[in-house]
Amino acid sequence: MGLVDIGTRATGNICTVDGRDVNLTLDFGLRVGELLLASGAGAADVTATMRSLARHFGLRNAEIDVTFINLSMQYQATAEDVPALMTRQVKARTIDYEHLTQVDHLIRSVLRDEVDLRQARNELARIVSGGHGRPRWAVSLGVAVMAAAVAVQLGGGPRVAVLALISAAALDRLQLFLARRRLPTFYQQVAGAGLASLLAVAAAALPIDIDVSSSITANIVVLLAGIGFMGALQDALTGFHITASARVMEAMMSTAGIIAGVGGGLALASAVGVAIPPVIPGVTSLQSVSLTVAGSAVGAAAFAYASYAPSRIILPIALIAGVATAITVALPDDLSRAWKVALAAFFVGLVSYSVAGRLRVPPLVVVVSGVVPQLPGLSIYRGLTLLAEESGRDTSQGLLAMFTAASVALALASGVILGEYVAQPLKRQGRKLEWRLSGPRLVGPVRPVSGRERRRQRRERRREEQQQGLAGES
Repeated sequence: MGLVDIGTRATGNICTVDGRDVNLTLDFGLRVGELLLASGAGAADVTATMRSLARHFGLRNAEIDVTFINLSMQYQATAEDVPALMTRQVKARTIDYEHLTQVDHLIRSVLRDEVDLRQARNELARIVSGGHGRPRWAVSLGVAVMAAAVAVQLGGGPRVAVLALISAAALDRLQLFLARRRLPTFYQQVAGAGLASLLAVAAAALPIDIDVSSSITANIVVLLAGIGFMGALQDALTGFHITASARVMEAMMSTAGIIAGVGGGLALASAVGVAIPPVIPGVTSLQSVSLTVAGSAVGAAAFAYASYAPSRIILPIALIAGVATAITVALPDDLSRAWKVALAAFFVGLVSYSVAGRLRVPPLVVVVSGVVPQLPGLSIYRGLTLLAEESGRDTSQGLLAMFTAASVALALASGVILGEYVAQPLKRQGRKLEWRLSGPRLVGPVRPVSGRERRRQRRERRREEQQQGLAGES
């Protein structure tokens, strides 16, 4: 592999980057940042990755600004030069772990001098414009399997699993139809939750014995899985408060859409006289415990599959999610639900860094998928069913259940990030303290290129330029 092919001219001890290469570098950094931010990466990870790329290509003092929808990069070599400024906007957000992993590999290849700037730009364009190895119908199948597994995790039988599978498949196709027509996410969530609730009401009206509440709860978990709780809390902890506030608002709007859709379905059931009992999962035997663990493992793996995660990480995600659920089951009942979930999420964050490093995927892929079975779908459904009652006691209990759902979501995100804080400094024990305090990296290389490495690369570029100059003179 050749060295980085970027135009520089030596001025004393300073290498000045040509104007065309400045523009290409800024554009490349912004495009990488846009893809990372759209995939759910934290603003701190996006900023650090863009800065590493800029410094690698010779832009040592590039100014980078990342918010929820806007990214900007500015570079000014000296005070006398005209600054170069570029901006990009994130127009669409989607969970695509295949492209995220490919870009993560590309970034590492660039920082190892395995590809030059123009090769990196061509590879990024190929990644963004290329399709996926899995057809879209396979994604719908993954979403359906995820809902069926969550229904089993909640204690549902075969009929409940089949109903959840059918509802989730229909839900996914409906949301895909609405997304292609540029309908806002809020309405997509309302429509998806409403469809799942209507199918459950229709099943409850049939003369068969089926617990439709577990099916509704499973579909709530499916809808919650695409909400960026992790990125919101990571931004809040790392000082990107504007981006954190925007992500929290987005999460609240998406969750409100779920609540509106399920609430409408429950209201319709009450109007037509169909009784929908609250779901009460119980872990009372070894068989039920094993089904709970197995359901969570399959559900996490199915979510990762539906998010285009590489096949090599599917089984480890299932194992991690299963162990995390076993932790919540094994903890005493005196401990609150939020604390149980926080400890399980801490385990996920603690082991995901090493697992992701060994299997060459960003840790974000492992942590988000690993905590999906712990999402507070049960608390949201229970709160809605209690709020639908007319008594004041049920209303207060419903509000308490909704507050529990919010605390569980916060416990999930904070537990995972704390696990990453502990795991990454232990892994890089010889690093400087300031890098340990900069926060865990869920996307991108953990350690930027050191000053010594950058000086070595600069010397090699100068040596190559001198050799090219001598060859030209001869």
